[in-house]
Amino acid sequence: MAFRSIFNKANQQFRENILFSSAMSDDEAFEDTGTGTPLSKIACSFEELSEIVKSSLDSDYDLRLKPFCEACTLVSILFGCLGIAFKFAEMEYTAKVRGLTEAASTYDTLNRILDQDMQNETVKSPGSLSRNLRRVRQGLDLIRALFLNFLSSGDRSLKEAATTAYGDVCAPYHTWAVRTAVYAGMCALPTRQQLLLKLNETEETAEKEMKRYITAAAPIIQYIDKLYVKRNISLDW
Repeated sequence: MAFRSIFNKANQQFRENILFSSAMSDDEAFEDTGTGTPLSKIACSFEELSEIVKSSLDSDYDLRLKPFCEACTLVSILFGCLGIAFKFAEMEYTAKVRGLTEAASTYDTLNRILDQDMQNETVKSPGSLSRNLRRVRQGLDLIRALFLNFLSSGDRSLKEAATTAYGDVCAPYHTWAVRTAVYAGMCALPTRQQLLLKLNETEETAEKEMKRYITAAAPIIQYIDKLYVKRNISLDW
């Protein structure tokens, strides 16, 4: 029953997020992503962000919220390709990205989000922007871990790669009901070849683009973690 409830809720949220993504105007698209496959566009967007972040990890640079959200929005399609098992992750991730996107007109940087919630003592409160950012960061890390596992062995199944990635990144923060639903849905994941087909990639091109994302996402995840740590906010939530 828990799985059915989560699945139904995820489907409803997914339809809302599709409408949200469709409503974005052309000038809101992340600059210089160019044309290509979903993976190549994601890799390109995160490489742009990564170059900015890497040049400022030892400074007080403040990453702008709008381009961050635009890059994160592109990742949503990856969750959609993974099917029922990741419907909850997709639902949570896209909802949090949408919340941050809507806040970008008020809070222009990631630091301002945390500063405001620190002032209001709402950093970990449900629905807070700081909590949204934390969950989006986990979504980015989940995809990074999935790609790492996917590439670790040429014959490793998507189910094995996804199960390990979810267990390492998200499971510690999900309730028993959510974990049970996710693990139950792992058997419905597409095969390795089916995923590549959905992404319009071959083994060779997928490896190239996944490695680009893995490399680019790491400093961005590190940057987000640093925002919390420097404010003495733990990362175990």
